[in-house]
Amino acid sequence: MSTITVKDSYRGYPTRRGLGRAKARPGSGISIYDPNPDSREETMMSLLETSRRGPVTLLRLSRTAKRNALNPEMIAGIERFCRRPPEGIRAIVLHGDGNHFSAGLDLSTITETTPAAGIHISRSWHRAFEPIEHGQVPVIAVLHGAVIGGGLELAAAAHIRVAERPAYDALPEGMHGIFVGGGGSVRIPRLIDTARMVDIMLTGRTYGAEEGAPLGFSQ
Repeated sequence: MSTITVKDSYRGYPTRRGLGRAKARPGSGISIYDPNPDSREETMMSLLETSRRGPVTLLRLSRTAKRNALNPEMIAGIERFCRRPPEGIRAIVLHGDGNHFSAGLDLSTITETTPAAGIHISRSWHRAFEPIEHGQVPVIAVLHGAVIGGGLELAAAAHIRVAERPAYDALPEGMHGIFVGGGGSVRIPRLIDTARMVDIMLTGRTYGAEEGAPLGFSQ
């Protein structure tokens, strides 16, 4: 069983039945949210960190050594958090730790994946991103550094995308012999149109923040 630790900067993080347990870290005022409370915490685990600013919750991808590449544990954590966000919040700000938003799918997780397993992974991404797009709390993605592949698919599910100057967008899946599998084939064309989606898939073209904003990558 996989484990994700979600660290919250205020005590008393509201949890609900079936979603895990919140445990206070002694003397820190920080609660640790474990969506799989009965599983063993692994030495090398992917983290999602949350902090609250009044009615706004910040959800941070925190896997800097991998440029916040998304693995199954992170995807599961995003789904759980966005399906049942903390009570009383009015917005979620999604951002990445370090120099990048997200480099997309962690390719090391699919090196020996069968077609059936690939479909399972794709469906898990769909389940994770649907409550972002269709949830009752608006999600604002703050983009910087790499916003590529699955990272761009994640950003496309948000309601608002704000790009900092160092941000750049790309879909390098074609160069790896794979296709966008997290709903990006539907969401991204709505933002930048189908022809441009095909272009960046086939050419590996990269768009910087200033160039991408008027095209629809961000507001």
